Amino acid sequence: MPNPRKPFRINVGFIIHEDVGYQHEFPFELDKVAIDDLELRGLEGNVVMSRTPQGLFVQTEFRGRIDFECVRCLTDFNEDINWAFAELYAFDKKSVTDSGLILPEDAHIDLAPLVREYALLEIPINPICKPDCKGLCPVCGENLNDNDKDCGHRPEQPDSPFAALKDLL
Repeated sequence: MPNPRKPFRINVGFIIHEDVGYQHEFPFELDKVAIDDLELRGLEGNVVMSRTPQGLFVQTEFRGRIDFECVRCLTDFNEDINWAFAELYAFDKKSVTDSGLILPEDAHIDLAPLVREYALLEIPINPICKPDCKGLCPVCGENLNDNDKDCGHRPEQPDSPFAALKDLL
């Protein structure tokens, strides 16, 4: 049972003393978790740690739900994100990879920074609530997705001499 305050902190001391090739699986299922500024709901995941001659090889798969604000209409919505990563926690400095992860002396690995970092990579730069989102009226700011409301403003006709060419498309 993981610590509710630090659910991604795992004691791996027993894996270190196993033979090369030994694997252990750590399942995760959390209703709500906050990692610094990232809040995930319905987090499910699986972490597989394998003993190698160089260290502990960590392979993960996670999925969770995150809240967004649409960049077009500014309404709140949530969306599922999926991510996975693989890293090596080296036993000593000779085996360190580009990520620079070394197994701590107390044999407790905290995966929270890696889970957060890889989850942030899956977040869209411009989250949109739905593909056909109409956004906000540029004049009054009314949400154009609301079918029962009509602000009455229409887009201005451009006074470019090439505006008529747009009708040909």
